[in-house]
Amino acid sequence: MKKFFEEFKEFINRGNVVDLAVAVVIGAAFTAIVNSVVSDLIMPIVGVVTGGIDFTDMKWTIPIGAGESSIAYGNFINAVIQFLIIAFVVFLIVKALNKAKGLTAKSKHDEDKKAPKCPYCLEEVAEGATRCPHCTAELPEPAKATVKAK
Repeated sequence: MKKFFEEFKEFINRGNVVDLAVAVVIGAAFTAIVNSVVSDLIMPIVGVVTGGIDFTDMKWTIPIGAGESSIAYGNFINAVIQFLIIAFVVFLIVKALNKAKGLTAKSKHDEDKKAPKCPYCLEEVAEGATRCPHCTAELPEPAKATVKAK
């Protein structure tokens, strides 16, 4: 029995299990936020655009013998619209995060490199240039960027 609990403890302490648990909790919280954005902010706008149509009441009634049955296709339409809106909102959020991440990575990369300069006029020249675009002097060797010391 002791070995069983040791194996269980080892399984729980693995990095991927803990990461998965964190991802599930954060995913649940994120789902609540996205659902709120869709139902409280975006669906009212969709309602205005569609003229206040409530899709949930739409159904196709099938008479069967003495009774009837219905196919509630309006709920399906609502679910599809909400899915598309949620997918679009998540796309926008991921796109914004990637752009922000790219901006920070780019600025760090730009800080690390120092643009090459012409030895004659001390103006910046493009990396690999053999002639200065400012003073037109021929450079002794192709211009190379230098890395800043930290």
